[in-house]
Parts: sequence; structure tokens; C-alpha cells
Amino acid sequence: MNIVDELRPRTIARERFDTIYLTLRDRICLLDYEPGTRLGEEELAREFGVSRTPLRRVLSRLEAEGLVESRHGVGTFVTTVDLEGLIETYKLRMELAELIGRLDPLPRSEEDLARIRALVAQCDALRLYPDARRYARLNMLFFQQVAQMIGNQPLREITERLYYLTHRIWLTSVPHLNLSDEIEVFHREIVDTLAALELGDFEAVGYIRRSHISMSVHRMGRFASKS
Repeated sequence: MNIVDELRPRTIARERFDTIYLTLRDRICLLDYEPGTRLGEEELAREFGVSRTPLRRVLSRLEAEGLVESRHGVGTFVTTVDLEGLIETYKLRMELAELIGRLDPLPRSEEDLARIRALVAQCDALRLYPDARRYARLNMLFFQQVAQMIGNQPLREITERLYYLTHRIWLTSVPHLNLSDEIEVFHREIVDTLAALELGDFEAVGYIRRSHISMSVHRMGRFASKS
């Protein structure tokens, strides 16, 4: 057996893990699994065609990231959204945002910029026909593009973890916010970020990100004070 044959099972296992992890994470962040939902291991194992062992590894990672919690003898549940507590996490994200453009940012290729231009076009369409779920998905896609420019690995890991931990706040509070206004603010963020990247001004990207997170904190804070 050559080294390629030896590595193939590991590669397949890793790809399977990533697929299950990303699918469950997105379902949690988009509220397909609402806070408090019990994630049945047997049902999920059957859905993904795997044994419970790889599934439990995925659930362990989601638990470490604060998205689910395991209750002994009961099962695994999606964590509840503590709005006031997660706003504190938003504030941390705000402080870390400036570092995106200062700690070894990675240059963006023309293909990278083209993907962001495509997101601008999608956001233009969203402005005409506002939809909360489409907005949430588009926000995640844009964040993933920004995250790819973070060259400092520890910063990237914590930035990603905190983003997905707080992403549900917006969907939870959307009935109390003006969706069209939210989309307009988001559109400006994408356009401004694209312009900065086209100039190669990575520090500006960090400042733009910080500014928009700060505005989100204030809007969420107003919602929290009313709830």
C-alpha cells in the first residue's frame, strides 16, 4: 500500500466530518434548529449515513463552540440565545475586527474580488425583495470572504468562532428591527469593503468591519432594552 492509499481513508473521514459539521452549524445559525431543539443522534446518523462515532465528534466540536450543550442522560440541545450575554461577545468581536487588517492580512486575488462583487449583486436583489433568511445566508457568505483574508491563524479561529456564536442574534431580533434598513446597512458594508480591497487597503477593511459591528451592537442593545 502506497502513501496515497494510506491517506485516502483519512481524507474521506475528514471530508465527511466537515460536511456534517458545516451542515449542522448552518442549521443552528439560520435557526433551522431553534434554541432548545434536541438533536437526535440516531436520526442525524441515519440522515448522513454514518455511525454515531463521527457524529459525536461533530457534536463535541459544536459544544466546544457554544452552539450546543450535552445534558447527561438526556441528549444534545441547541443552546439558547442569551441576547444580553451575546452582546458582550459582539463587543469583543468589535475590538478584534481592527486586527483583521493589521495582523498578516492575505492579499486578495481577482477571483476573490469577483466573489464579493457577486455578493453585492445578490444584495442589490435583496434590497428589492427583503427576506430575513436570505439576508442571514448572504451575511454568512460575506463573512466567509472577509475571514479568508485573515492571515493570523489564532485570530481567524477566534473571529470565526465568535461570529457563528452571535449570528443567531440578528434572526432572533429581526421581528423588532426594520429589515429594509438592516439590508441597506449591510449593502454599504459590502460595497465599502470591496472598495478597500480593490485598493489593497487592508486596515480600512478592519475599520469598516469594526464600525458595522459597533452599529449592530447599538441596534441589538436597543432591542435588548425593550425585551
